[in-house]
Amino acid sequence: MSAPEHIRREFPAEPADAGRRLDQVAAERWPEFSRSRLAEWIRAGAMRVDGRAVKPNHRLEPGQKVELDAELQPHAGNPEAEPMALDVLYQDRECLVIDKPAGLVVHPGSGNREGTLVSGLLHLDPALEALPRAGLVHRLDKETSGCLLVARTPRAHRELVDALKRRAVHRHYLALVWGQMIAGGHVDAPLGRHPVDRRQQVVRADGRPAVTHYRVERRLAGSTLLRLELETGRTHQIRVHMRHINYPIVGDPVYGRRGSPAGLNEAQREAWRGFSRQALHAFRLEFTSPDGQRPVAVESRLPEDIENLLDILDLNN
Repeated sequence: MSAPEHIRREFPAEPADAGRRLDQVAAERWPEFSRSRLAEWIRAGAMRVDGRAVKPNHRLEPGQKVELDAELQPHAGNPEAEPMALDVLYQDRECLVIDKPAGLVVHPGSGNREGTLVSGLLHLDPALEALPRAGLVHRLDKETSGCLLVARTPRAHRELVDALKRRAVHRHYLALVWGQMIAGGHVDAPLGRHPVDRRQQVVRADGRPAVTHYRVERRLAGSTLLRLELETGRTHQIRVHMRHINYPIVGDPVYGRRGSPAGLNEAQREAWRGFSRQALHAFRLEFTSPDGQRPVAVESRLPEDIENLLDILDLNN
C-alpha cells in the first residue's frame, strides 16, 4: 500500500464569501475533493481559519486565511492491489477506460474478495487507493465485457459520477437476443428487486425508472444483433428489459431461455447451446474528460466468442 498523499492548500476569504459556510466555500475552491471529505478535515483540525480550529458551518469573514494541511488516506473499502493484465483503451491524467473481459468480477463482494478488477486497478495505478471502488464510475456484470470508465482523481470521480447522473455519459452496447426483431424501439419499464430472489431484478410498478433504447444491427438465424443505449443505468437493466419484451439475451443464465430456437442447423444449434454467458458487450463510451473538458469516444471490439457465434449464425450458413 502506498503512502498517503500530503495535501497543502490555502486561500483568502473574499468579500463575496462573507457569511458563507466554510465547507461550502472550500468545496467551490477545491472541487477535486467532496464536501463530505472537506468537512471531515475541518472537524479533524486539518483545515483551519486564521490558524484556529473551527466547525464546518463556520461563517467566513473577508480576509480570513483558510489553510488545509491534510493527508489523503487510502479509501477504507478498497481491497489489496493484485497484479493483473488489463487492457487500457484510453487514459489521460484524470480518467481511463478499461476493456473488461467476460468472467472478471468488477469489485469485491460475498465470495469474491480477491481477483477482482478493483484489485487490478489498484496495482495499475496506486493513486486510486484514495478513491471509492478504486475510481470506478459505473459497473458491468461479471459476464458482460467491454468499456468501463475509471476516474483517477477525486475531482474527476466527482465530475464523472455527476455526469453519469445527468446522463452525459453515453453507454452503447451490442447484444445478441432470441428471435428476429423487425424494428428498433425503446423499453420504458421501472425496475426493482425480485420479491423472493433478491439477487434478481424485475419490472415492477414501484421500481426505479429505467429506459433502454435499441435498434437492429443484424438479423441472424433465430436471433438478432441489437445496438442498445442506456438512458438510465439500473442493475441488470438491459437483461431484464430484453426479457420483458420477449427478446431475452442469448446465453443469459438468469433472464434467458433454455435450449435453442427452431430452424437452426446442427452446427448452429451446437454453438448456441455451448455459449456459456450472456451475449452482451459494452462496445462504446462517450463522455467529456475532466482533463481539459475534452470530448472522448472509446470503442471496444466484440470479443472472439461473440464474433464466432455471429459467424455461425449468419443466415448464409
